[in-house]
Amino acid sequence: MKSFISLIFISIISIANAQQVLTVEDALKTALKNNYGILISRNETEISKTNNTAGNAGMLPNISAFGNGNFESNNVNQNYAGGTSSSYNGLTTISLNAGTELSWTLFDGGKMFVTKNKLSEIEALSEIQLKDKIFQTQYDVISAYFDVVRQKQQLTSINEIIKYNTELVKILEISFNAGSIAKNNLLQAKIDLNVYKENAINQEYVIIAAKKTLNQLIGVSIDSPFEVNDSIPLNYTFNKAEINKKLFASNTTILSFQKEIDIAKLSLTEYNRMRYPLINLKAGYYYSHTDNSAGSLLKNQAYGPQIGGSISIPLYQSAKINRQISIASIEIQSATFNLENLKSQLNKDLQNAIVSYENQQRLLDIEKENNAFAKENLEISLQRLKLGQTNTIEVHLAQENYVQSMTRLINFKYNLKIAETKLKQLLAEL
Repeated sequence: MKSFISLIFISIISIANAQQVLTVEDALKTALKNNYGILISRNETEISKTNNTAGNAGMLPNISAFGNGNFESNNVNQNYAGGTSSSYNGLTTISLNAGTELSWTLFDGGKMFVTKNKLSEIEALSEIQLKDKIFQTQYDVISAYFDVVRQKQQLTSINEIIKYNTELVKILEISFNAGSIAKNNLLQAKIDLNVYKENAINQEYVIIAAKKTLNQLIGVSIDSPFEVNDSIPLNYTFNKAEINKKLFASNTTILSFQKEIDIAKLSLTEYNRMRYPLINLKAGYYYSHTDNSAGSLLKNQAYGPQIGGSISIPLYQSAKINRQISIASIEIQSATFNLENLKSQLNKDLQNAIVSYENQQRLLDIEKENNAFAKENLEISLQRLKLGQTNTIEVHLAQENYVQSMTRLINFKYNLKIAETKLKQLLAEL
């Protein structure tokens, strides 16, 4: 019987240990592979890369082959000025045409080269936007991961309070049975114990919901089981003197806006180049064959190479080019204003993140000490109650102080981690 019980116990432990422990690094790696937002952004980057070719910029020739055939059957009556006439019934005509043709823009004012540079800048922009999406996703994953850790720590603190409440109920049951306290004190302690047990059940639901959120972010089934580490690492340091410089040099949102201005300037150059003449080359090899069943010309055949060119000079286009140039100039100005506004906003966000980090650090240091005091005070109160030197009111107050301190301590750790993660996101350090 003992062996059977031991086997069951070992099996339960094995099942519990078999659940995967997911580290924050594992979560981030999984998100990079599975997150739908990142996958979409990668596809957009691939589209920009595919579009960035010399052919798409108009620098390469177009070569095509063509062919067509035609058959006609007609009844023809012809009257001539001299009074004669001719008549053909069922006159047939067969015509065939085929060839290859090359069309090449030799000169467009250099617009094709500007367009190629623009396509390269668009590709670079899409890569920056992909990085920005990755950083945002990493921020969301880290926040969600450590929210699971926080909620589990909260459950641990509730279970610790349940342990203290269970001890309190035992002490009061002994005192009540000895006739030294009123029954209402015992009943209140049991009520408190049940409330904390209810809180533990509710907290388990909160943990499940937090895990589903993390699973959704990393792109796996929301019901995939996993466990997390039970601590929040806090070891981040930064140089305040260098942090502003790094913001403007590294922040992906700023880099995206700067790249958009570069693209807008190239668009303006494109419109300016549309004022220049357009020179095209056309060359090919052509074949033509015609058969008539009757008439003065029974057969006609021509074949051979041909080459030619054309030039087009824009003289007047209802001020279209001027209008496009004017609009492009305004768009560059607006993009510049947006960039400066963004820099101001992100600088504010950075300063707020620094203040938040420093404040949370100070609050955490104070609460660590306060938590030790609260725990010691609760344990002393329980001992005093055992010895009959205090009442349940003092124990209840000490217990509430410890509960509140544990909650604050857990939240300060989490908030400090979020402030750290926000700083790293702003500085592109994730």
